[in-house]
Formats: sequence, structure tokens, C-alpha cells
Amino acid sequence: MLLSQGRLRQSLFLLLLVFLLASSVFLFKTGLWEKLPVPKQILAEKPPPPTPTPLYKPKPEKHADTTDNFPRAAKAASPSDLPPIPSWNKPPEPHVEEKTPLFIGFTRNWRLLQQVVVSYITAGWPPEDIYVVDNSGVMHSNQHGLLGLQNPFYLNYQRLTDLFGIKVITTPTLLTFAQLQNLFIYTSLEKGWDHYFWAHMDSPAVSDEEYEEEGQEYKSLYMRAVTVLRETLRPEYGPLAARWFAYDRLSLVRTKAFVEVGGWDTLIPFYMTDCDMHERLWMKRFVIEDAKAGLVYDVASGIDDLEMFYRRGQSKAERDEDGQTSPPEPPPPPPTPPVMKPDGRNSPAYHELLKKLDEMQRFKNDDKAGRNTWQSAQQGGQGEPFYRDGDGFEQGISMTMNFGRDVFEAKWGRGPCNLREVGLTEDDAWRVVPGWEKEEVQKKGREDREREARERLKKEQEDRKKGDH
Repeated sequence: MLLSQGRLRQSLFLLLLVFLLASSVFLFKTGLWEKLPVPKQILAEKPPPPTPTPLYKPKPEKHADTTDNFPRAAKAASPSDLPPIPSWNKPPEPHVEEKTPLFIGFTRNWRLLQQVVVSYITAGWPPEDIYVVDNSGVMHSNQHGLLGLQNPFYLNYQRLTDLFGIKVITTPTLLTFAQLQNLFIYTSLEKGWDHYFWAHMDSPAVSDEEYEEEGQEYKSLYMRAVTVLRETLRPEYGPLAARWFAYDRLSLVRTKAFVEVGGWDTLIPFYMTDCDMHERLWMKRFVIEDAKAGLVYDVASGIDDLEMFYRRGQSKAERDEDGQTSPPEPPPPPPTPPVMKPDGRNSPAYHELLKKLDEMQRFKNDDKAGRNTWQSAQQGGQGEPFYRDGDGFEQGISMTMNFGRDVFEAKWGRGPCNLREVGLTEDDAWRVVPGWEKEEVQKKGREDREREARERLKKEQEDRKKGDH
């Protein structure tokens, strides 16, 4: 009996095992196992999904280290250690009666800034009239020497003020182009300047040493700019807004004209804000005219040694005075122009400088990567105050530029700059329908006006009927 019960239990166990195996095979083959309910305690024990971790972009390509492009200034202890300004371009003494402040805005790239400052000083602009606006957004970090040369926002404050003798204005935060232009206007109002000049930091300037007005002696770039200023001060000149030298690489601005139209529109931060400003001036019948004072270039790189702006064929006396040995007297120049001037003006060294600047300008214009690659050429500054990722800063500026284009189009209903040519006036700002020039928009506008006219007529008829009763 006991044996039979044991065999029975064994048989039942085997049957149960076969059943479980068969059921498992059936559930897996049919996929029904995925639909079976899972006990709560098993669900609770299921491991959580992995926590997302930041995914990084590829590291930016490392640029070559930036070097200072004025070695002699880097070693100089005082202004007397700098090379002398070419005698034919020295600022007048005493200063001219007119006030001639020159603003140069800076955000990044010290080599280009130093180049443009040196270019204006050697073209005769009085250093005390030059105002570099430090718009790097690093507050007083440059003034206190807290940034290194590899930092895109580095500026050598002491060299500018103590060696070159110019002035530096520090903005409290990073300003857009439109805001920076309004700062120029505001500063001029505060200082009582009826006019001011401003220059781009990537546009070095050189006196035209071959230029002579008939019957007049040679004038440096600075003195020619003063002559243009004097022309515009005459009452018969008309309602001046600006004079442009080499488009607007250098500009002369009448302060009150820009104030009268409300200054620069800061809702359009960068590109298209100049179009908006100048179109509004023209709409108010202000005059903007071209002028000439010298040679102004548009470049994306810096000359490796800025002493080239000073060493432009100095006279023998100047070379001796500067502590250099005079070379043997050169043979007489050929009688073909340009004729060498006795004091070294319009020399071969001068033409070498022009050739170099022209090559740099052509390289910028032909660069397939874009004209403003200099703005993102530096990637350093990690660990320094107000550090910003170079690529990220460039991307943010680009996004802000695109936003400004959208604002301009919303303000005037169109993207192109020629606002007056299509009949727009100052009163049309923010009042016109976006895309109003398109045929389908014009058609809808006509339909809307016709519908409104019918509705007005219907209302007038209803009002008359009510009046009759």
C-alpha cells in the first residue's frame, strides 16, 4: 500500500513537471508570457532606468596661441621707448580749435584693436582724443590685469593709457552694437560734443601720402578729417547727420541729428540696426554724405609687428635721433613717380605697408569661412574672471543677430533695407502688415478693405432706418 502511494506521488510529480515545461514552451512561443501579471513585490525590485548624463559636443579645434603684435611696446617702460610718429603725420601743436573725439569699440581680439589704435596714432590723430570703449563685458578685469593674452576679451589697459596716451571707457556689461552706438551719443551729450568720430576696430587707417590738394601742402589723415569737419560746420552745409569715410569704416557723426530721430533702435541689436538708423535719418531729410581723408582698410588679421606703421622711411635725422645707425646714402631715385620726399614720406616702406594691408583686406573678403572669422579666433581664458566658452559666445551672438533681423522685418514689414524706395515713412514703423509687398498679402488687404467698406455702408443704412422711426 505504501509502495503504491509512493509511486502515485512520483507519477503526479512527473506529470506536473511535464505540464510546467509544456506550459512554459507554449507561453514563450506564443508570446503570452509578456501579458502575464507580475507580482507587485517583483515590480518593486526592478532596477530603475539609468540616469541621463550630459552628452558633449566634440572639443573645439585648438587654435595657435596668440602673440603680441607690438614687441617693442611690450618691452617699453614709457612712451619715449616707442618709435616716433612719422614727422609728416604728427598731430598739430597746439591742438586744432575743433573737438575731435574718436570712439573705437572693443569686444574681443586684442591684436586687431592694438593695430587700429596704432594706425590712427601714426596717421596723426591726437592720442588724447582717442577713446577705446572696452565692451568686453568683463567689468574691471582688464583694468586690473586679470585676463591673459589668450583670452578673447583681453585688453592691455595700461599699454593703451600709459604708453599710447589714449583713454579707455569701460562698459558695465556687454552691450550690443546698437547699445554701444547709443553710448557714443550719450557720452558726447555728457561732454558737450556737437560732433564725434567713430571707427571699427578691424579697420586700420593710413594717411594717403601721395595725396596733395592743388596749391596746398600735404595733410595727414587726421588733418583731412578736420577739414571735412570744418566743411560741415558751415551754416550753408545743411542738416548733416553723418559723413562716411570708406563707407562707414570711419564716420563723422552730428550728435543732435541722431538724438532727434531717437537714437539707435536697441530692439535690433546687430545687423540691420544700421539700416534702420540711417533710413530713419534720411526719412527726416538729414544728409549723409561720403568723404575722403585717407586709406581705411577692412581686415581680419593683425600685422605681426606694428612697428611697420612707424617705420615708413624716416629721414636720416629721425633715424639717428632714435638711436639707429644711418645706412649708406641710397642712389638717386629714378625720375618717375612716385618721387621720394626729402623727409621719407611716400617711401618704399610706406608702399610695403599698403601692400600688406591690401593683401589682408583681400584675404578677408575672399575667405570662404566668412569675413568675421577673427571674432572667434581665440579659445583661451579658462579659469579667468567672466570666462565664456568661445564657440558658445559666437553661437549666442549669431542667434541674437538673427533675432534682430526678425525684429527689423516685423518693424517695417519687409527684410530688404531700401525702405524709402518702396514708399515707407517714419510713421510706418510697426504699422504695416508683414510681407505687405507680396501679391497674396496685397490681395487679402484689398478684400479686407472692401469687406470693411460694405460693413460700414450696411451699418450706416441701419442707423438711418432707426433714425426714420
